Amino acid sequence: MIGVAGAGRIGAQSALEIASMGLDDVALVDIVPGLAEGEALDISHKLSDAGVDVDVAGSTDYSILDGAELVVIAAGMGRKPGMTRMDLLAKNAGIVGPVTKEVAKHAPDAVLLVMTNPMDVLTYVALKASGFPKQRVVGQGGLLDMSRFKYVLAKKLGVSRGSITSLVVGEHGENMIPLASHTYVGGVPLGTLLSEAEVQQAIDDTRKVAADVIAKKGATVFAPGRVVARMAKAIVDDTKEVVPASAYLEGEYGLSGLCIGVPLKLGRGGIEKIYELKLTDKERDWFNRGADTLREAIANLKL
Repeated sequence: MIGVAGAGRIGAQSALEIASMGLDDVALVDIVPGLAEGEALDISHKLSDAGVDVDVAGSTDYSILDGAELVVIAAGMGRKPGMTRMDLLAKNAGIVGPVTKEVAKHAPDAVLLVMTNPMDVLTYVALKASGFPKQRVVGQGGLLDMSRFKYVLAKKLGVSRGSITSLVVGEHGENMIPLASHTYVGGVPLGTLLSEAEVQQAIDDTRKVAADVIAKKGATVFAPGRVVARMAKAIVDDTKEVVPASAYLEGEYGLSGLCIGVPLKLGRGGIEKIYELKLTDKERDWFNRGADTLREAIANLKL
């Protein structure tokens, strides 16, 4: 069974995507009376039309998560127009910490997949609050950022999105790093197709695109839900897929004591391997800049 803690717009969308894949039964929990139950019913009706036979249930009681092998942490407040992800830190840390403790109590063997912002810092909060091994706590940001970078590039180049391979690492925030040096279009290096200025513009556009969505419709919903479902499949089905996501580092990339986006292999036990990339000097500078931001945020936490 897969659990989702937080049945707001993103949590519900994640549950819908996961259930639609037929991965496993899904349990939603939320403190708002009736919300998780209502979303579970709505999702179940959609699944009936699609002919997908998984059970979806909702409750305000965390015992609904008993025995879950994966729990998505989606509880917390979303960004409002004009806010950065880090603006949510104090309030959402105060939500994610207690929620994670409840999840750990009822699903002690689960992998935790954190999506609440500021995601990297709250992945750290979930790791500490749960007491789980670092391999069983992962954050979702890099894969989402990569989908946005591919969208920007596909529009700019006039090519299929499926022809683009890339990576986005670092902080899931204003310091995210779309890696132009590791981006290819049908095997052709990006740097041979766009000028340095055009590449930088694409990177800048990627960093701003989520804020643009929030300004227009109030929240990013569909893309995060899709990304969570893809990561859930990698974990539940033990596919060993390599994706950019947030992990706790102990010496990798010269960093320790924080969670930040890196390429990693996902399987049934969570994070199975972290891959270290060769970064350009400019990319390394951005990576370290993001790490400094995260260290400062962690230092200000009251855990």
